[in-house]
Amino acid sequence: MSRCTLRRIFTVLIYAGVGVFLFPYLTGHLGHALAYLLIGISVAVVFGILRCCFVEGECVDREALSHEGHTDLPASHMRP
Repeated sequence: MSRCTLRRIFTVLIYAGVGVFLFPYLTGHLGHALAYLLIGISVAVVFGILRCCFVEGECVDREALSHEGHTDLPASHMRP
C-alpha cells in the first residue's frame, strides 16, 4: 500500500472521528454527548498520530503522475 493511499485512509478516519464527535450536536441528542465526545476525539487523535508517524514526508502519487504523462519524477520516486 502506498504512502498516498495510507495518508488518504488516515485522513478519512480522522474526519470520521470528528463526525462521531459532532453527531449528537447535529442530531440534537445530547444525552450521550460525553461518550461521543470521548470516542470521537480519541479516534481523531489516534489516527492523526498514526498519519504523522507512518506517512511522514512528501507524498507523490506515482500512478496518477505516470498516467498524466509526467516523466520528470525524481529518481527516488521511480519504480525499481
